[in-house]
Amino acid sequence: MADPRLPTTFISGSRAGDPLLTDGVLRPIDWTGDVDGCIVMIDQTLLPNERRIIECRDTRSVHDAIRRLAVRGAPAIGVAGAFGAILAAREAAIGDRTGFLQRFNAICDHLAAARPTGANLRWAVNRMKHRAASICTSSSPSAAADPCEIARALLNEARAIRDEDAAMCRAIGRFGEPLIPDGGGVMTYCNAGALATAEYGTALAPMYEAQSRGRRFTVFANETRPLLQGARLTAWELSRAGVDVVLICDNMAAQVMKERRVQLVITGADRIAANGDTANKIGTYGLAQLARAHDIPFYVAAPSSTFDLSIAAGDAIPIEQRDPGEIREPFGVSIAPKMVSCYCPAFDVTPAELIRGIITERGIIHPVTPARVAAMIGHQV
Repeated sequence: MADPRLPTTFISGSRAGDPLLTDGVLRPIDWTGDVDGCIVMIDQTLLPNERRIIECRDTRSVHDAIRRLAVRGAPAIGVAGAFGAILAAREAAIGDRTGFLQRFNAICDHLAAARPTGANLRWAVNRMKHRAASICTSSSPSAAADPCEIARALLNEARAIRDEDAAMCRAIGRFGEPLIPDGGGVMTYCNAGALATAEYGTALAPMYEAQSRGRRFTVFANETRPLLQGARLTAWELSRAGVDVVLICDNMAAQVMKERRVQLVITGADRIAANGDTANKIGTYGLAQLARAHDIPFYVAAPSSTFDLSIAAGDAIPIEQRDPGEIREPFGVSIAPKMVSCYCPAFDVTPAELIRGIITERGIIHPVTPARVAAMIGHQV
């Protein structure tokens, strides 16, 4: 079996000394340097036409990168939050040591609020807060913890989060690979590939794994309005990896299903409630309804860090509202009257009853019930 590394899409066009390229694997986001280093990431707003690496040296720039979708995808945003906490520690170190933890937590909370729907961002930031608190509470009562010591520990923790996410994505690929029909068709939505994670992807991971085993299939990628993540990112990522991909407009999905061109639908997820209700990019709910109507199995692929067991059901998941300009003037091009009202939710929630299974790094949750979710996910940090 071929080594299931990142598809060649991430190696093509790379150059020597690329800060995101390590052993032939290019991550969409990483940390460069020591504790005084910075976050480096691919600005995904410019893909597929330009591949530009940007640096974030303070939490304000990280918050901005998350908000404007320079980094996107729930797992990748979680990695961004983890590395952002190192910058938060540097900023909180300015002042007396006794107030460090309070300042650090406040900065982290602001960072975690950059996008409210996805679970991974707050999960990762909370994990970093707990790590900092554990060092502070273990310090000598007569002396506050050394901010440099805390930053070092946070860097190690953030790298662990990054590596764990990469390992979880590869495991998702192995568990989901048997679902990919040889000679058949798969439909996906938005982008849940390597660009959305530390590496390799969630919904696309089973496809990459199946490809590495010699299986041939066609992926129908919905364009994903209004910001076209499916067209700009998924189609680019899959095509350059050598996967047969066909781009369709979102309103073509029903016809493609009716023509029996696909036998499986797999999407990613931004937050999953305790009962299995799943929040994902706006339009996913409609796609799940179409899959049900055409008797096509609908699967979700996500790591355990995307589950939020504190939320019983999907109606309690906060839905982010985006700038109406993303509909009226996508990518700076006016396509509607400037004063027309727009409703722009970034996500919707697919009920668990429409989901055949949830592919995690621990196995596939099937059927999707609160008991099955609890048994597979257990507890979270």
